[in-house]
Amino acid sequence: MDTVTRPRILVVGAGFAGVGCVRRLERRLAPNEADLTLVTPTAYQLYLPLLPQVASGVLTPQSIALSLRRSPRYRTRIIPGGAIGVDLRAKVCVIRTITGRIVDEPYDYIVLAPGSVTRTFDIPGLTDNAFGLKTLAEAAYIRDHVISQLDLADASQDPAERASRLQFVVVGGGYAGTETAACLHRLTYNAVRRYPRLDPGLIKWHLIDIAPKLMPELGEKLGSSAQEILRRRGIEISLGVSIEKAGPEEVTFTDGRVVPTRTLIWTAGVVASPLIATLGAETVRGRLAVTPEMSLPGHDGVFALGDAAAVPDLDKGEEGAVCPPTAQHATRQAKLAADNLLAALRGEPQRPYHHRDLGLVVDLGGRDAVSKPLGVELRGLPAQAVARGYHWSALRTNVAKTRVLTNWALNAIAGDDFVRTGFQARKPAKLKDFEYTDAYMSPEEVAAHVARTSRGEV
Repeated sequence: MDTVTRPRILVVGAGFAGVGCVRRLERRLAPNEADLTLVTPTAYQLYLPLLPQVASGVLTPQSIALSLRRSPRYRTRIIPGGAIGVDLRAKVCVIRTITGRIVDEPYDYIVLAPGSVTRTFDIPGLTDNAFGLKTLAEAAYIRDHVISQLDLADASQDPAERASRLQFVVVGGGYAGTETAACLHRLTYNAVRRYPRLDPGLIKWHLIDIAPKLMPELGEKLGSSAQEILRRRGIEISLGVSIEKAGPEEVTFTDGRVVPTRTLIWTAGVVASPLIATLGAETVRGRLAVTPEMSLPGHDGVFALGDAAAVPDLDKGEEGAVCPPTAQHATRQAKLAADNLLAALRGEPQRPYHHRDLGLVVDLGGRDAVSKPLGVELRGLPAQAVARGYHWSALRTNVAKTRVLTNWALNAIAGDDFVRTGFQARKPAKLKDFEYTDAYMSPEEVAAHVARTSRGEV
């Protein structure tokens, strides 16, 4: 088959869904059957569930950044940039490269797996003063920031400043927020021993969530166990509470409390990537509405999965149910989406997505964890073994597995040196500076741009 006439497959996103799909296609495509391209700003897959451990220094950033160029079947062209618009009629994806250049990438088949971004609300000062935890850079930056608060508090002669620097607020009672609060609390608890001028009693961590329960998916017993572990450590948990406004030196809760703090970490859920809005297609709570086969109705050759797609949950038994945005679903959907794309390419029947829930794991740091593998409730060391065993086995490369295992062992034996690595600059970087949610086009802008390009005006 002539190279020019080979079908062009474009995969958008290098998360669990995108990378899993690419790897499956690399294995199953015949050598000259199609050209495969991946769009991602970074040439690695980030293992998101372990970000709290990077933020707390248990793991190094490199250990959970899995290189995309280690595959023995590597055949994918990688475009270093982010997709900012898709014209479904013209079959063109508009990409902003990491240098800021705008390029158009035509395709015959496209897999949309751009993932999600941090969900924010119209809360005064939130995006200007809060940190998110969705990227490797954010995790590394938060670690530097937290340690710098201890350094600055230790050097300060002002009791009010010292108190505000030693209070920390985490918003979000899901897995990300709970693990973040637990891991960073351990970081400050262990670090304060190296600061003899600081009163450990001044260090206060607040975990708040608007929901009435912490991690309700775990069930009543395990959720209560996790809550008790955190409270026993000294973390103050407030449920049914959120943020009313956020300032650079204090945060106001919706129950009227004003907490002096320089650290607000926002992990209150995610929403689909803004790329989905550029398509002008039907959505379900912001996620692209797709069939059980993960194809977009009315558009041949368009597939979507992961956090950005509302994939029907046929196994839940409820009308209108969709799969939650978890790594477990994204990994499984990736394989089937690749198989269904190949089926479409070869004129074969496609299969709907089905799954069996493997359970949930929550690593609270140290020897504390709660897990529910296959419905079995575990606490303490058995839960910790299951949680870390699950994460370790889910890492895609042996190099990553070795690094993570080594980091865990070294941290358990030698502890942490609490070294800042230099990310804390004079100008602080907050939530709005990491996710670039304002970089996307509207559907009309995408169509106009593609039209101008086709006329040779761009």
